[in-house]
Amino acid sequence: MVGAGVFTVWGPAAAAAGPWLMVGLLVAAVVAWCNATSTARLAALMPEAGGTYVYGTRRLGAFWGHLAGWSFVVGKTASCAAMALTFGTYVSPAHARSLAVVAVVAVTALSWVGVQRTAWFGRAVVAVVLAALATVAVVGLSGPRAAGGPAVGDGGGVLTSAGLLFFAFAGYARIATLGEEVRDPARTIRRAVPIALAVTLGTYTAIGFTCLWTLGPARLARSTAPIRDVVESNGLGGLAGATSAVAAIACVGSLLALALGVSRTTVAMARDRHLPARLARIEPRSGSPRWAEGAVGLAVAAAVLLSDTGPIIGLSSFGVLLYYAVANASARTLTRDEGRPPRVVPILGLVGCLTLAVSLPLGSVIAGTAVVLVGVVAWLLTGRSAPAGPAS
Repeated sequence: MVGAGVFTVWGPAAAAAGPWLMVGLLVAAVVAWCNATSTARLAALMPEAGGTYVYGTRRLGAFWGHLAGWSFVVGKTASCAAMALTFGTYVSPAHARSLAVVAVVAVTALSWVGVQRTAWFGRAVVAVVLAALATVAVVGLSGPRAAGGPAVGDGGGVLTSAGLLFFAFAGYARIATLGEEVRDPARTIRRAVPIALAVTLGTYTAIGFTCLWTLGPARLARSTAPIRDVVESNGLGGLAGATSAVAAIACVGSLLALALGVSRTTVAMARDRHLPARLARIEPRSGSPRWAEGAVGLAVAAAVLLSDTGPIIGLSSFGVLLYYAVANASARTLTRDEGRPPRVVPILGLVGCLTLAVSLPLGSVIAGTAVVLVGVVAWLLTGRSAPAGPAS
């Protein structure tokens, strides 16, 4: 969760809510908490690879599992594109799109030869990012408050802002999708998810307030690299360069991990005949699913070339919110013996996900709906004969 999102999402969110940005963050956090609680309970009961693709299939039926898996692939592919564009923007704004494509090609090539982001690398990236963000918060809040500027956003854009900010929270599902590799999942997952969410919320609250304090709503709404702008506003150009380097590392690390996750979900759906069977092919020498990885890489590169960070973040949030809507609906079916959450949690999570999804910018809603409908048509054409078992 503490990755590319925190370096880029504040601009589009501020454009929608303006000075109400932190209210949007709180709304996003409440929905994320409901989703996290439902996901943790489901993962503890069904600690299998696949996440909500498995839960939806098991608890609601094959169609809902397919819808969750398709929404995950769509949303996370868009997330990859947003991460790549954020990388390019922080490295060299004038060449952001070209650098983003280079990053996508490089990550795809690494995954083809079987290179994956290891646990120690992930921990190191998180430690560096948290240290950098703490420094930015100290620098920003110790400087002068931004002068008033032209009005931007209003309270009516809080839900839109929350939907966009949800992009930054998405990530706790990774714990659930790796359920088969977790020791004592019934205990570990139920503890890990809320702890991760709490740490992330604290970090985002500090950074969001710092961005508003230093840049003001209007300038923040125009910013494509808000963390760097906060540092530069306080006259620390050298630190701005270091901040850009940290952002680039965080984006590449997140991009590699997420691309691997999307390709593996693609393989699982292809094995269950929800996607073309060729995408499930595993190369015997490297052990990598090159067809799936190549398809994901092409889709991400196309998104990078055809759109901008704001609309891509909206599309990502739309797909991921639908994914968690299915998770909440699945959690609603749990019994007391199965460790169901308080009844209000999955209901609030389901309603919250759907509300935020339709509150996103109109272009994101239209694009997201169109892509999801393609997935529904694909299921109608091929999915009815697919097995109803869990993801492989």
